[in-house]
Amino acid sequence: MSEEMFSVEQVAERLGLHVRTVRGYIRTGRLRAVRIGKQYRIARADLDALTGRPAPARAVGTAMEVSSILQIDGVDRAAADRLATLVLAAANTSHHPAHRLRIQTVHDEERNRMKIVILGDASATADVLRLVDAVLDGDNGLLGGGADGA
Repeated sequence: MSEEMFSVEQVAERLGLHVRTVRGYIRTGRLRAVRIGKQYRIARADLDALTGRPAPARAVGTAMEVSSILQIDGVDRAAADRLATLVLAAANTSHHPAHRLRIQTVHDEERNRMKIVILGDASATADVLRLVDAVLDGDNGLLGGGADGA
């Protein structure tokens, strides 16, 4: 564990409060804590939030956003709609709510071409790209009219 954790007694001593007061803060939700067995542990970030200390600034350069444009040829309107629904559902059920993806889909009916624009976190973008790759390579019938009259 990289984050410093404190016991209820340590927090009470640091804040000059009674142990019962700190436990009361935990029960009412004023102070976040993790229960391990019969004891609570409080993370430094949660203690800082209670006392009003600002969170430590993130190092410059740690924020990263990826822009990706996928172009898929040979996709009719129905297949484009199914693929768009799948991609948007995958993005909206992300495990990282802080790293939401922004996705736009466009279908060009004249050229039977679909474009998917993805903006956001690198790992979440990679997950969506793997999903699209699996769907396009798989024999799952998603894209409908396969090459050999499926």
